[in-house]
This record gives sequence, C-alpha cells and structure tokens, in this order.
Amino acid sequence: MAKAKLKRALGFRDLILFYVVSGLSLRWIATAAATGPSAIVVWLTALCGFFLPLAVCVLDLSSRYPAEGGLYIWTLEAFGPFPAFMSAWTYWMSNLPYFPAILFFAASSLLYLGGPMPRLADSPLYFLVFSVGMLALITLLNVVGLNTGKWLNNVGAIGTLIPALILVALGIISSLRFGSATHFTLSAMMPRPGMKNLIFLSTIFFAFGGCESASFMGEEIREPRRVIPRSLFVAGFILAVGYIAGTLSLLVALPAESINGLSGFMTAIDLLARHIGLPAMVAPIAVLVAISNIGAASAYLSATARLPFVAGVHRYLPAAFGRVHPRFSTPYVALISYRAAGILFGLLGQAGASVRGAYDMLVAMAVITYFIPYLFLFASAVRMQSQPLPPASFRLPGGKRTIIALACTGLLSTACTIVLSLFPAEDDSHPGLTLFKVVIMTLVLLTAGVAIYRSSRRAQQPYLALR
Repeated sequence: MAKAKLKRALGFRDLILFYVVSGLSLRWIATAAATGPSAIVVWLTALCGFFLPLAVCVLDLSSRYPAEGGLYIWTLEAFGPFPAFMSAWTYWMSNLPYFPAILFFAASSLLYLGGPMPRLADSPLYFLVFSVGMLALITLLNVVGLNTGKWLNNVGAIGTLIPALILVALGIISSLRFGSATHFTLSAMMPRPGMKNLIFLSTIFFAFGGCESASFMGEEIREPRRVIPRSLFVAGFILAVGYIAGTLSLLVALPAESINGLSGFMTAIDLLARHIGLPAMVAPIAVLVAISNIGAASAYLSATARLPFVAGVHRYLPAAFGRVHPRFSTPYVALISYRAAGILFGLLGQAGASVRGAYDMLVAMAVITYFIPYLFLFASAVRMQSQPLPPASFRLPGGKRTIIALACTGLLSTACTIVLSLFPAEDDSHPGLTLFKVVIMTLVLLTAGVAIYRSSRRAQQPYLALR
C-alpha cells in the first residue's frame, strides 16, 4: 500500500467515545423493551454469541495489522485481493441506507421540542433538508481533519450517554413510586420458540455491530496496538451495561405493550416522563438524542469512507479515491463521494411512490450484505492464527485456541443471522415477493462488485508487482 501522509488524531478518550457513539444506539433499547422481559436474555445471547467474538477478533486482527482500511487489509492478508475487495465493497454499500435512516431518526426526535415542530412530522422536505444539511456539515468537518471531525463524534457520544443515564434514573424513580410495571419471572424472561423470536434475535445482532469500524482508521490512531484494546474493553462494558440497564429501566417503568419499538426511544421517554410527572425533561432529551444520532452518522461516515480510500490507493476504484488533501491530510475525495451517495439515498427515501420503490429495493440489498463482511472478518481471524504475532501485539489469555473458538462462534452466529434475515416480517402482505427482491438485489450488488473488481484488475497490477 502506498503510504499516504495521514495524521494520527485519535487517542484513548476519542476511541472510547467513538465506540460508544457508533455502538450504543438508543433506538434498540425501545425496540428490545417492546418484546418484554425476554429481551434481557436476548441481549445476553447477542452479547456472548456475536459481540464478544467480534470484539476479540477485532483486537487480534488490529494488533496484527493496524493499517488504514482495517477489514480490507485483514482480508487481503488472509485470503488475497478479491475477497478483500468484496469485504470492503459489501461493507461500504450495506451502510449507505444507514445515513438517511439515522438522520431521519434525529430529525424525528426534534419533533418533541413542541411549538411548530410537530407540524413537520409529515413534511418530506423537512427530513430531506435536515439530512442533506447534516451530511454536508459532517463531511466538511471530516475533510478539515479528524482533529476537528472527532469532536462531533465525541459530542454525539455524550448525547448518547446522558439520555441513557436519565432513562435509568427515571426507571428507578418510577419503580420507587409505583413499583415495577413488569413481572420478571423466570418463564417470562425465557424467549419463546418460534420464527418471530429468532428473527428478533438476529435483529438485535445489528445493535452490537460496529466495533470493527474504528480500526478502518488504523493509521490515524495514536499507538493503535496499545490504544485499541484498552478503549474497546472500556467501551464494550459501557455498551453491554447501557443496553441491558436501559431495557430493564423501560420495562420497570412501563408495561411492554405500551412501548412501541417502531416509534423509537423518544416515544418511550415521552410516556415515561409524563408517567412520573416530569414532562419538561422531554425537550432537552430530544435535543441530546438528535445530537447522538448526528454523531453516529459522523462516526460511520468518517470510518467507512476509509474503505473506498484504500481501494483507490490499490487501484480497485479510480485513483482519485486514494487522494489525500494537501492541506488537511484527509481522504477528501472518498469522504465527499460517500456523502454524495448518502444524499442520493436520502433523496430516494423521500421521493414519490415509484422512486420510493427503487429506494426500498436498494435498502433490501443491505439486509444480507450487512453481515457478509463479518463472515470475512471471522474467517480472517481463524486464518491468521497460523502466523506468529508481531511484537507488542495484543495477546488474549488462551491464545489462538480461544480466538479460533470465538471466531467460529461468530461465524456460526453470522451465518444463522443471514439465513434468518431472508424471512419477511409477519405483517408483510407479499412475503414471497419480498424474499425474491432481497435475494435478487443482493445478487445484483455482489455482481456489481465482481464487475468492478475485474474491470480494475489491470490498473491494480503495478501494485501487485510491488508486493
């Protein structure tokens, strides 16, 4: 890889806050609580079956290869250029619908400020202007540099932690005043068998994804071999406690049937604050939730844009993607291009019925492809255990046996999640058509990736000759 002059701007504190803002999504707390007490067992299952294997594999791989591109570099070293490109391609493309979704959620949170805001709930223009404006701001700050852009991530993490802590406090107050609204019996906490609950379990895996993304900026982290393990341990504890304590707090304060997971975190906060007589808290929490989601969008844009940057350096994408700004030392072309793609998805999401159908098909591509990069990641962790650890690398107790066991657990969990994601929702009026659409659009995305790889193979040959 040609060495670009990138600035090492992220330290220990920045990385903890990055993991928090990219990993702790307040939306999932209400979604989980709406299913009842069994959500606690589901959280623990996802924690042990997916997050723990993912975190351990990320620690091992980022210690071996703390280079820019993260997942791309790991897969390149383990399996070669074609799997490396496909892992980056699927990760990059599957995250595009995330930006309009997370920014629409931020915009909807601000509707709880009152005044004229609720009237904007049915205004596509409001959501579109907000999303485009925020994406422009996020991109500008990140082009100027991570020294500047990281503060939006950091503030977003604070905007995540404060509402989560307030939720726990409100749950305690409600419990002391009124007792628990939910009975936590052993039978109630056991997930019931059935496809619906299996699909919900696979959905919760989404909540624990993302701890790999910081390593995409490996050459912009100060002392990555030392900082990444320490910060991920701290952040992992915060994520686990945040999700479980937040879900418990909601269930203690409100019965599960009154929590609408689709309406999000703010609906639950509004109900809870009014229930205990503190409605004035809703507006400031709404602002914090909006800041949280803007910070999350910034974190993912800054990290994920490093994949097309490295692909541009290696000539799998046009060389312009690999350019570094001469003044700010940032991959500005990759950042601006990713912003443009995010805006395109936002426009499709707010367009008329026929174009909205096209948007829905694009989103369908991300259902399966979101998890494909994790297959590459876990498989790379297994493959790399045959190689010695470099000096000063992270060493897990139990060594490679522990890592292989956890990586295989992650592989199995991810494969099962991909299969479960093929099943349409129970309220889907055309399940056969939905399944067909998901499969076909996934194949379209994969075929497009293969075509781009093959067309760029000749331009990539000089790089191969230098390896």
